[in-house]
Amino acid sequence: MNASNERLQAAFARLSGRTALIPYITAGDPSPDATPALMHALVRAGADIIELGVPFSDPMADGPVIQRAAERAIARGTGLRQVLDMVAEFRRKDDTTPVVFMGYANPIERMGQQAFVDAAHQVGLDGILVVDYPPEEITDFASMLGQARIDPIFLLAPTSTEKRMKAVAEVARGYVYYVSLKGVTGAGNLDTDDVARRLDIIRRHVKIPVGVGFGIRDPESARKVSECSDAVVIGSKIIETMEAAVQAAQAEGLSGPDTDARAIEAAASWLAGIRAVLG
Repeated sequence: MNASNERLQAAFARLSGRTALIPYITAGDPSPDATPALMHALVRAGADIIELGVPFSDPMADGPVIQRAAERAIARGTGLRQVLDMVAEFRRKDDTTPVVFMGYANPIERMGQQAFVDAAHQVGLDGILVVDYPPEEITDFASMLGQARIDPIFLLAPTSTEKRMKAVAEVARGYVYYVSLKGVTGAGNLDTDDVARRLDIIRRHVKIPVGVGFGIRDPESARKVSECSDAVVIGSKIIETMEAAVQAAQAEGLSGPDTDARAIEAAASWLAGIRAVLG
């Protein structure tokens, strides 16, 4: 297996005991033009890593909030190549913050795995989590990623067996994403005691950082999760915050870049509150 991605390794090394903060946003929402600016704003607000969702028409792991964001992004013409362009634009001003894609196999298969990896390496992508690529079936793709120093990242869930944990541990690089709830993104109530117990089991097998996501919606839940995890991943609440800001701006008669600016400001302000409780 090739060496891990340098930017991701450096990001975790810089934490000095703090928990990494990883916001998830859907590329192309609130608009394609706004996405690089939103990424920069989230970094200024305290993000250590940016998780960028690649819009897909059948997002089986995503709840209604992220599905709505994907639908808006697709309606505005956002596909995989456009998302790669957004990373290239972001990299013009930020060559430090890691960027990780989260998405599905279909757009990658349409583009071609090697063509995707080549393009991703060119623009400075650091990791990718493909929801429907199981660890047992991505040997060739993982090899391509490794040669490009792009880390394959995997989900583990409350239902994951220790056999699954071992399989993930063999191929995962960068970090592992523990889904703290059964179901889709944005659902349910978070049981942080159960999360801590599950992470103890996962760490018997997984020796890289473990981030926790799904169900983190406020500073208190983020703080509790940070006590047992290496990273806190937050998506649905950020998107909801931007939706509310856009609706309020539109009610004032604003549109286009003005509503984008309101969404970016709202997202960054909310994330800064999370960063404050994580230290």
